[in-house]
Amino acid sequence: MHDESLFFPALLAASRPKTLLAAVLPVSLGTVLAYTSNESFNYILFGSIILSTLCIQIATNLFNDAIDSKKGADTDQRIGPKRMASSGILTPQSLIIAGLTFCFMAMTFSLPLIVARGMPIIIIGIISLLLAYGYTGGPWPLAYKGLGEIFVFLFFGLIAVNGTFYVFTGHISLESILLGAQSGLLCAIIISINNVRDIAEDRKCGKLTLAARHGITFARIEILILSTLPYLLGLIWIPLGHKFAALIPLMGMPLSAIIAFLVIKKEPSPLYNRFLGLSVIAYLNFSILLYFGLVF
Repeated sequence: MHDESLFFPALLAASRPKTLLAAVLPVSLGTVLAYTSNESFNYILFGSIILSTLCIQIATNLFNDAIDSKKGADTDQRIGPKRMASSGILTPQSLIIAGLTFCFMAMTFSLPLIVARGMPIIIIGIISLLLAYGYTGGPWPLAYKGLGEIFVFLFFGLIAVNGTFYVFTGHISLESILLGAQSGLLCAIIISINNVRDIAEDRKCGKLTLAARHGITFARIEILILSTLPYLLGLIWIPLGHKFAALIPLMGMPLSAIIAFLVIKKEPSPLYNRFLGLSVIAYLNFSILLYFGLVF
C-alpha cells in the first residue's frame, strides 16, 4: 500500500458498510418476535448478538475482497463498487489478517451467548466462522459453486432469526421458523441482484453463481420469485394467530416487485448498484412493517 493514511478508510470500504444492515435485520426480527411472544429481552445478550454478527459479516466481506482478488474475480471492468485488493489499495494479506481479527472479536463478543445457552451457540459460532472464510475461500468455496443464495437463506434467515429467538427464549417455534424463511428469502434478493450485475465477469473467472451457471433469464425469474414468495409465505401467519403480521407486510410487496421488474427490464450496468440499495431498503421496509404486524 502506497499511502498508509488510506489504510483505515480503505479497510472501512472493504468491510462494505452498506451491506451490514442485512446482518442486523434478521437479529432485530428474531428479537422482536421473542419479545412479543413472552417479553423475553436482555440488553447484554442483544448487544452480544449484534456485535458478534456484525464482526462475522465484516470478516466475510474482508475475506471476500482478498480472495476474489487472488482468483481474478474483481477486475478494472467491474460494474460494482471498487474492491480494495484488486485495485491495489490494500494487499490481500492485510485483508486476511483484518478478517481474522474480526473473527476473534466475534468470538469474544459471543461469550455472553455461550454462557446463557451453551453448546448450540458454540456450534452455530464455529460453523459461522468457518463459512466466513469458506464463502469464497477454501477447497469448496460456496459462492463459486452457485450456493450463495442458499447460504444467505440459511444464515441470514433461518439461523440468524431462530438463533436470536432461541437465545432469548430457550426454544424455537413455528413462528420463528416462518419468520426466518421470510427473512432469508428477502436477503437472498440482494446477492441475486449482485450476481446478475457481475454475471459477465464471474463467468470469465469461473465463479459459477446461479446467474453465471444458468443464465440471466433464470436469475431474473429467481429474483421475481424471491421478491414475491416471502409476502405470500407470510399468509401462514394467519392460522398461527397473527393476522396483522400477515397483512401489514403486504404493503411492502409492491416495492420488492418493482425492483424485480427493474432487474428484468434493464441490462447489467452500474444502475444495478442502485437496485441493490433498493433491495436493502425493501428488506428494511418489510422488517418495519412486520414489527408493527407483530405488535398489533
